[in-house]
Amino acid sequence: MNHYRDANRLNWNDRTAVHAKSAFYGMDDFLAGKNSLSELELSEVGDVSGRSLLHLQCHFGMDSLSWARLGARVTGVDFSDRAIGLAESLNERLGLGARFLCSDLYNAREALQGELFDIVYTSYGVLCWLPDLTRWAELIGASLKPGGTFYMAEMHPITFMYEAADGRLALGDSYFDKEAHCYQSATTYTGDGEELAHPVSYQWQHTLGEIVSALAGAGLTLEFLHEFPFAVYHQFPGLMVQDDRGRWRMKDGDRMPLLFSVKATKR
Repeated sequence: MNHYRDANRLNWNDRTAVHAKSAFYGMDDFLAGKNSLSELELSEVGDVSGRSLLHLQCHFGMDSLSWARLGARVTGVDFSDRAIGLAESLNERLGLGARFLCSDLYNAREALQGELFDIVYTSYGVLCWLPDLTRWAELIGASLKPGGTFYMAEMHPITFMYEAADGRLALGDSYFDKEAHCYQSATTYTGDGEELAHPVSYQWQHTLGEIVSALAGAGLTLEFLHEFPFAVYHQFPGLMVQDDRGRWRMKDGDRMPLLFSVKATKR
C-alpha cells in the first residue's frame, strides 16, 4: 500500500499546480469572493456558523475556505504537501482563520491530536483513492463529537463501470471489482492539456453498500442516502449537457444515477 500511496501523492502534487491555474477551479473568482461549494452541499449540510468542521481530502482548500467564509471553524486534511502549502497560502491571503494539516488519511487522528468536530465533510472524487473504507469510516466516527454529523457528496460508484466511447457509454470494469487499478494519464480532469511529471495513479472501486455499511459499522446512524441523475462536471465527454443550474446530465435522459449524498450522525 505504501507504493500506491506514494505514487498517488506524487501525482496529486503535480495536479495541484495545474488545478490552481485552471478554469475548472476558477481561482480568480474564488479569491474575489465566489463560494466554491455547490448548491447541493449548501442545502444538505445546512448552517455551519460557529461549528467546527473537519474537511477530509481537502486538496488545496477552496471548499474548506468556502465553509470558513460561511462561519465554520475549519480544519482541512490532505496527503499532498503541495496542496496543503497552497491551502495555507490562500488562508493567509484571505484571513479566514482555517487550519490545514498534511497527513495521510489513515494517520489523520494522530495529526489531529484527538480533536473532535461537529461536522466531518468530504466530497467529489475522494473514495476511489482509498483502499480501505473500514479505516476511513473509523476515522470519521473517531473524529466526531457525540451527535456530530458526517456529510459526503460523491460520484455514484456505478458510473465507474462506464466510459465514453464512440459516442456512447461502454461497459468496462465490474461494479464488484476489488483490485487496485493502475492508471496512466499525462493530463488531469481539468482538461488543460498540461502534462504531469508523475502520470501514474492507483484507484479502487467501492460499492454503495460497502460505503454505507462502513459508516454504520463505525457507529454512525444514517439520516439519508440520496441519489441524483446529474453530475458536477462533464464526466462523460460528448454524452452530457448542462442544465439551467449548471449541472451535467446525460443527453439521453435521466436514466442512471450519477451522484449520491450521505448524511449520518454519530450515536
